[in-house]
Amino acid sequence: MANHKSAEKRIRQSEKHRLVNRYYGKTMRNAIRDFKGLSTKKDAEKRLEELYSLIDKNAKRGIIHKNKAANLKSKLTLFYNKLP
Repeated sequence: MANHKSAEKRIRQSEKHRLVNRYYGKTMRNAIRDFKGLSTKKDAEKRLEELYSLIDKNAKRGIIHKNKAANLKSKLTLFYNKLP
């Protein structure tokens, strides 16, 4: 239990930030899952750019590490290149 007002406020703020970060992370993971379900290159072309943007924003916010973002983008590009 917090003993200071500032500690109580920090607990409230941390919980809000945690929920927001969880939302952004889950949104990114769902977008990646949907992208991997695509079957044609034409459908995936526009989605790939949007996904890159989403991943970069999450890396900028600190939700994922910048190297994790780079690895995700690399794997998605490989997936895209293998599409018929």
